[in-house]
Amino acid sequence: MLNDSGQKSDTLVEMRHIYKTFGRGTSSEVALFSDFSLSVRHGSFVSIIGSNGSGKTTLLNILCGSIAQDAGDVIIDGKNINSLSEFRRSRYIGRVFQNPATGTCPQLTVLENLALADNKGKSFGLGKGIHKSRMDFYRSQLELLKMGLENKLNIPVSSLSGGQRQALALLICTMTPLKLLILDEHTAALDPKSSETVMELTDHAVHEKKLTALMVTHNLKYALRFGDRLLMLHRGKIILDASGTEKSTMEIHDLTSRFDEISLEDGI
Repeated sequence: MLNDSGQKSDTLVEMRHIYKTFGRGTSSEVALFSDFSLSVRHGSFVSIIGSNGSGKTTLLNILCGSIAQDAGDVIIDGKNINSLSEFRRSRYIGRVFQNPATGTCPQLTVLENLALADNKGKSFGLGKGIHKSRMDFYRSQLELLKMGLENKLNIPVSSLSGGQRQALALLICTMTPLKLLILDEHTAALDPKSSETVMELTDHAVHEKKLTALMVTHNLKYALRFGDRLLMLHRGKIILDASGTEKSTMEIHDLTSRFDEISLEDGI
């Protein structure tokens, strides 16, 4: 997109004046977002942290179209996507969920899952779903995961470990060109070793494919270690926005101290 001066804009994601209330008109009404705005530049890898109910997942859901905001605009690469369905947005927004089963078809084989991902956004005819000419490509992509999946092409995905399935989900999500990668606590359900592996693969994919990424995580170590920008949300507001030297010099106790302050403010 070109800005007013005729130059290409550095901004990919814009959320402008977002309002979202849950349970409107009921005793459990919660006004989560009130005039919330956020801009993310092209190529940025943003980590998002915050307590439960802070708005992290709702932010992702609004971006992806899983839920609609009450007011405000969501703009991707200069295009207002308010009217686009979740399905339409998925053509250029990829999402990896917390549950490793969500991003794959468990009953299909590894090969069949890759073939489906390979055909994302293409018209479906009556020809073969899997082309032999793509086999070497699939194997080469799986080899990058270093999990031996290149030797398990004909194995049902349901028989893979959680770490293998999440790594496959990440690969599937990023096989076709994306404007935005959404990582929704995608290591939370994994054991520590698998979690480290998937995070390393994530970081490699983001930089190798020059993706823009938003990652919600409860892992403060990962929030500090990965990405170039860190956001902390509380009650639908950004209370910390650190990047560059500020982020690189932060330590976990800086974040836990901020969480403690929030708890005191809330009387917890």
